[in-house]
Amino acid sequence: MDRERIFLLRLYSDHPSGSKRIRGSWLLYATILLSCFGFSLVGYDNGLMGGFINGRQFNSVFNYPRPSLLGTVVAIYEVGGCVGAVGISFIGDCIGRRQSIALGAIVMIIGAILQASAYQLVQMFVGRIISGVGIGIINSTVPILQAEVSPKATRGLYVAMYCSTLNLGIVTAYWLNFGLSYVDSEIAWRFPTAFQIVYLLAILWLTVMVPESPRWLTAHDMHDDAVSVLAALTNREVDDPDVVQQYEEIVETVIMESAEGSGSWSDFYKSDGLQSCRRLWTAIAVQVFQQLGGINAIIYYATTLFQQSIGFSPKMAGLMSGFLQTWMFIASFIPWFLIDRFGRKPLILGGILVEGAVMAVQTALIYQIQHRTGIEHSAAIGAAVMLFVFEGAFTVGMQSTGWVYPSEILPLRLRAKGSAISTAANWISNFIVVEITPPAIENIGYRTYIIFAIFNVCFLPIVWFWFKETKGLSLEDIDLLFADEQALEMYRVMVDHELSDQEEQNKDDEVEYVEQASSSSRAVF
Repeated sequence: MDRERIFLLRLYSDHPSGSKRIRGSWLLYATILLSCFGFSLVGYDNGLMGGFINGRQFNSVFNYPRPSLLGTVVAIYEVGGCVGAVGISFIGDCIGRRQSIALGAIVMIIGAILQASAYQLVQMFVGRIISGVGIGIINSTVPILQAEVSPKATRGLYVAMYCSTLNLGIVTAYWLNFGLSYVDSEIAWRFPTAFQIVYLLAILWLTVMVPESPRWLTAHDMHDDAVSVLAALTNREVDDPDVVQQYEEIVETVIMESAEGSGSWSDFYKSDGLQSCRRLWTAIAVQVFQQLGGINAIIYYATTLFQQSIGFSPKMAGLMSGFLQTWMFIASFIPWFLIDRFGRKPLILGGILVEGAVMAVQTALIYQIQHRTGIEHSAAIGAAVMLFVFEGAFTVGMQSTGWVYPSEILPLRLRAKGSAISTAANWISNFIVVEITPPAIENIGYRTYIIFAIFNVCFLPIVWFWFKETKGLSLEDIDLLFADEQALEMYRVMVDHELSDQEEQNKDDEVEYVEQASSSSRAVF
């Protein structure tokens, strides 16, 4: 297919190295900032609806809809996220990482406008779906871009950074909603709904500034552009030995992966030498475990949990929800210092273990409250504390690793498709949790928490026996981590061939130097 036809969806002219005015660390920081805005937006939308959906200002506009219908309006966002994540898998490899993110931002702006201007629940419903599609596109692409441009030694740190900004988005939404809850007009929910457009405009601007992924460029035979991006990211010349070495490693990986398959969907189900199928299911497992552990039952419905499960007043419940999400933001700085030191797997295991224990304890405490055993006041305090412990364990464990791990372990030729599928699994799991939590709390009460406790316990052996550690490895080295003997032998042959070529080139250079020296000597005498 003609290159110009492939890129019909380009949103602006192609500048693979991003802005020509910034290089080196500043270019990397711009990419990190783009990732941070993308994930802050995810957090903002997670905390947005839960803050005002029970308020009179919102419900009066839509004639006080049934709780089950409101729950669907909240949860349909996750369905849109799944559609967006799957949809971008079909075109993401054609248009690139930057333009996929830009496309998602434009779709989200349309959705935000529809929501903020809604007077009918149908319009709000449609706006939520469209915004979900946009965030699904952004959510599945941002981790790939960040992983593919970050240095291997600090890749985990940068992902932990944008998880912190995700929590900052949640905090912003909660406190904005809490402050506006005292405003007795529609602006109490219309303004925070429209405010997300500020994030989206920043994302659009940054997609012009940041570079395209050098690995995507190499995989699409844009080799000069790939070298230019690598040079720009390291603030070196294109012929610098380190730049050339990094580029050659990427090329070797592309060649090795090409020998295993063309990058089609069927490659996920083949028994290839790089364990692509296992790596896809591992990526899916991380995302599903993140949601079924119960985190969004707390984030989306923190105010509801504080009111219905623990028994706080509406204002106190709103205030405690704000404090809870603020604590989650503060705790998210802890993995900055742990993820590249201790690795991904220990943090996942530790986080899941604490989450399961907290949910088991929470079951007993909520039982005391709901059955009025005489210690319900003390139990309510304990239950509130458990929510803080749970969110702290989640942000140190599953949250900090749940986004970096899938983008690391997926092979380059299948990274966009695999990330889309794993992200879609995240959104579907999120939808299930958000949809069932309100009726579960209403109908089975304290038993809701034991379900999440059981899920977390079941995850532990899977992580222990199935997951591999990726700390400190380049994305190319991770391919070798999963490679079988045949694939490793192919890699050794390529390296030996490259060394032979280099030795041959050195010999040619030496002969040329001797001949030039000899000619100069004859000219003198």
